Amino acid sequence: MISITGLYESHLTVSDLDRSIDFYRDVVGLELAHTIPDRHVVFFWVGGRERSMLGLWSIHRSPINTRMHVAFQTTLDQVVRSPQYLRSKGITPRGFGGKPEIDEPVVFPWMPAASVYFNDPDGYSLEYISILPGAARPDIPGVTSWTEWQRSTGILT
Repeated sequence: MISITGLYESHLTVSDLDRSIDFYRDVVGLELAHTIPDRHVVFFWVGGRERSMLGLWSIHRSPINTRMHVAFQTTLDQVVRSPQYLRSKGITPRGFGGKPEIDEPVVFPWMPAASVYFNDPDGYSLEYISILPGAARPDIPGVTSWTEWQRSTGILT
């Protein structure tokens, strides 16, 4: 079996390429890697040069015309800070499954991982995620809040 170590490349179709370039560069913080103007496509580096890429295709130009979800791996500190950061950019941070606005990450105890979801200008579901230290807790059902996770693991008293 081939061992997968991370996401290298993902492609999304977008309705306004210039608006999406601004969003992924100025809000998400990705570095523009390459543009192909006659094909109406741009590529961004994800996690640094030559590590991973995100391709954005102008709608009707994409080889695959689908909507997607993309999760960006980051540090726990960044995930915890992300709701405030997203709000500062006019973006609503959400919980799992598009749940209402959140002030802190949600935690998937079975992994364990902390996440914050948000949407790009075309409504794609994006996620900041960090794998948490310590053992998974499959005994905690579903998804929980960051505060509840800390209480259940003894981090927060």
